[in-house]
Amino acid sequence: MLSIGILGVGELTEKVVIGLRRGGFSGHVLLSPRNHERARQLGRAWACEVMADNQSVVDQADLLFLGVRPDGVEGLSREVRLKPGQSLVSLVAGMKLEDLARSFPQAQPMRAMLSYAAQINQSTVVVTPSGQAHEALLATLGRLIVLDQEDAFELATVAACMNGWFYFFLNDLQQWFTDKGLSPEHARQLVMGNMQDCLASAGHQPQVRMDTLGNAIATPGTFTAAGLEVLRDKGAPQAWAAACDEVLERLQKTSQGHSGDQ
Repeated sequence: MLSIGILGVGELTEKVVIGLRRGGFSGHVLLSPRNHERARQLGRAWACEVMADNQSVVDQADLLFLGVRPDGVEGLSREVRLKPGQSLVSLVAGMKLEDLARSFPQAQPMRAMLSYAAQINQSTVVVTPSGQAHEALLATLGRLIVLDQEDAFELATVAACMNGWFYFFLNDLQQWFTDKGLSPEHARQLVMGNMQDCLASAGHQPQVRMDTLGNAIATPGTFTAAGLEVLRDKGAPQAWAAACDEVLERLQKTSQGHSGDQ
């Protein structure tokens, strides 16, 4: 039976472990001892074993998840030696496959990007390259998108950042309603309900452009059109595009930095 090792127990890898267990994975899950208290609690709640050191995780696992911060990869690569052909699923943003191959020359690397919704098996899970043996395992965490081109994966990382921004956007909308006197519960229901309505409608019509769906609602003279005009006048679309450009630029610089360090 497949054994999984977690190198770096943090927020995201914790969600991965929970999602794998909820998705039916019954094999061994081996945890890095760093961040020991968190690892211990995760192990107790989800039947995982906290190992003595990172090399022990590597030695006893078939598949590894790499969940350390980018600046922690170099130190970890000097600490452990992977088995020939060992599968390494990297969750490290901005670190390309060629960089992973340099740091872990024995590994068979792949990159994955997902959200905290992995813990409830509802995340968008993006992987590259295609054809990896463990795509089916990752698919249990949500909706799988397989990319052949690694450059496209960096764009998927920007989309993952959007996932975090959406929480603040929804919070701001909820706050507007509560400032106007609506209860927080009803404000949350309205904001989330309308967002879910939008997603459901778009999902039901996958061939229809998003702006086409919006224009069918924001017809001239409607309240929706009046509000949309204000959003555009205030630069809302430009702000979102600028945020995406900033993240992509930082990702590209991070990748260049990895290559230059080798």
